[in-house]
Amino acid sequence: MTDTTAHRHTDTPPDLPRWIAARSDAELIRAMSLRPDLTAPPPASLAVLAGRAEQRRSILHTADTLDTLALTVLEILAIEEAYERPVTRAALLAVVAKRAPAKSVDKALSQLRERLLVWGDAAGFRISAAAADAVPWRIGRALDPVDNLTEAHITAALAELGDGERGLLDTLARSSPTGRTRDAAPGTPPDRPVQKLLAAGLLIWLDEQTVELPVQVGQILRGEPMSDPRSLAEPKLDTNTYSLADVDAAAAGEALELGRHCVAVIEALSASPAPALKAGGLGVRELRKITKATGLDDDRVSVLVELLAAAHLISSGTPDPVPASDNGDDYWAPTPAVEAWLTAAPAARWHTLASAWLEVPRAPWVIGMRDPNDKPIAALSEEVRSPAAPRDRRMILELLAELGSGHAAQPADLARTLAWRRPRWSGRFGVTPVGHVLAEATALGIVARGAISTPGRSLLHDGNAEADMRAALPEPIDYVLVQADLTLVAPGPLEPDLQDRIELVADVESAGAATMYRISDTSLRRALDVGLTASELHTLFATHSRTPVPQALTYLIDDVARRHGRLRAGVAASFVRCEDPALLAEVMASPAAESLALRALAPTVAISQAPLAEVLTVLSGAGFAPAGEDSSGTIVDLRARGSRVSARRPRQAFRTPAVPTEEQLGSLVRGMRAADRAAGNGGAVVRADGSRASSTATMTLLQTAAKVKRSVSIGYVDAQGVATHRIVDPISIGGGQLDAFDPATGGVRRFTLHRITSVALVE
Repeated sequence: MTDTTAHRHTDTPPDLPRWIAARSDAELIRAMSLRPDLTAPPPASLAVLAGRAEQRRSILHTADTLDTLALTVLEILAIEEAYERPVTRAALLAVVAKRAPAKSVDKALSQLRERLLVWGDAAGFRISAAAADAVPWRIGRALDPVDNLTEAHITAALAELGDGERGLLDTLARSSPTGRTRDAAPGTPPDRPVQKLLAAGLLIWLDEQTVELPVQVGQILRGEPMSDPRSLAEPKLDTNTYSLADVDAAAAGEALELGRHCVAVIEALSASPAPALKAGGLGVRELRKITKATGLDDDRVSVLVELLAAAHLISSGTPDPVPASDNGDDYWAPTPAVEAWLTAAPAARWHTLASAWLEVPRAPWVIGMRDPNDKPIAALSEEVRSPAAPRDRRMILELLAELGSGHAAQPADLARTLAWRRPRWSGRFGVTPVGHVLAEATALGIVARGAISTPGRSLLHDGNAEADMRAALPEPIDYVLVQADLTLVAPGPLEPDLQDRIELVADVESAGAATMYRISDTSLRRALDVGLTASELHTLFATHSRTPVPQALTYLIDDVARRHGRLRAGVAASFVRCEDPALLAEVMASPAAESLALRALAPTVAISQAPLAEVLTVLSGAGFAPAGEDSSGTIVDLRARGSRVSARRPRQAFRTPAVPTEEQLGSLVRGMRAADRAAGNGGAVVRADGSRASSTATMTLLQTAAKVKRSVSIGYVDAQGVATHRIVDPISIGGGQLDAFDPATGGVRRFTLHRITSVALVE
């Protein structure tokens, strides 16, 4: 870097405690709202607040919210050693003048100052010693000469590499980009892999033992979109534009499909609860059973079970009734909450699932990937848990929402922008994670055509998302189209009551914007089993079909109804009665009679000790068509309601630290100022000569002693309140701690900085 001595301020700016004390109440309130960790527990004084603001952990946490420009400014201040001496605004602009306008640099400085990461003014800025650790790349990268790496150049150079060179680059791309090797030293034979990579521009030489993988090369190796790591301007997003009506219509279609598929999964788990793995997940074999029962693919079912579990519609536990094959293990099955969900309107169903997905601390898209032990990650397992997933989802969707209604962007472009805005989190915003999150949001109708939908925007911004989805969904219709091949088409969503009856008398063959059903003797018998009569079936189709009812359907209804119910079963434990003695005699002569232990009481009546449901199942399986009846002879609906399991209490989702209200922060500021006035010393440390020194001056003195290897005499109060004086040799200072060699014990000891009461160099 060019010499900036002339730009350095000769007068030392206030240390952080005094600078903080000089801030207005509004500025302190703003700082604590941006750094809520500083307020827990409430600091007793401004000196304590300043001490926390300089702690490494708090600095790193705050730096997570900074963009590339702000972190680059922090990097330059670290290069200029602003933790020891002031650095002027002119010095900063001298470095970034060609890469960012002064207005942008001033904005970044303002962000850093209001977060207490930088203090001072244009005549001289200071930072804490730990601030350099917040920069997620090598300190000094800002001063590297501009490279001319292009995607074409990198791709061509990679194609010419041997296995050894490519393996070395892949290792650096997967781990730290900086590597140490003796082959970096000058004079190393040029045929060595490291020397070949240096010559090809695929590695950067740092010193005789250190090389670095260029950021762009790492991006290409990982399949990420290439971007300029030194760019201080946010990447521009290329967008496509769709009409909002088109986006919302597509979102509504996805919401309907999602609801139908979730019902299918619930029914499958009701009929056959899935045994939970010992570790708590859902095994591949059980997932395949659900896939086969629902006709969906594995990936879809994996996401659906995660959604249902997030909404507490399924859970693991002991189901009621207990499966016949129960061995004491837990099972995945629907919860009692599913009853209300199944009867809710489509928009309400959608809102339950979408809001659960937005907040659940899990990443369903990792299901099927390999864990560190090279085992596939199971659905509903602990490996899918991701505490930061809700925050990441919101950041991705918020960026999409910023583009405006109907504007869509590609995952690669979104990933590039997010990585610039949050470089410390760039690993979580790669193309793959962003693409999967958008795919999940699309399956939920939050995103459609690559743009955020109106219901999705409301969900994100706490609007009335359910009402917006209700408006986006097509109006329910009260008619179907019956066709000559015994299929019927619903050209849109049916009214709830009509849909229940249609699903009772016909089976779904295909679904989408229009749903096709198939009518068969089995489906008609199902309707008759729950008490519908042939006359009611004829009326149903005559009333609600916009097309003439085919004669074949009329004949089929009459034929099935004529055979249905001639044989009656009741509770005796169970009984079987029939007006036709010949038919009952046929039943008694069949193998079914033996398995049910049927005993004839009269030519038209037989009894069994088997439950009624079992009698009906066995007789139906033997080719008969029995109907269940109650004590009055009325046909009853004996369909199984399925297994249910009590929902377990969910684990706490990820939550950002609670931010106190402005009123609470104002009260806290007033309390700290009062405490400082009462103390009268502003939190200063007492030097050996009795004068007071600021905490920053103390740290500077200790850092100087560590650099020049000088011993210091310190006064120290331990946790028990015992005050001592000792002579130590400082080794390192950071994170509110001093590591020093203590000659008295012959070992390295750690001292908490705020417990040091005095410090002086030993002559």
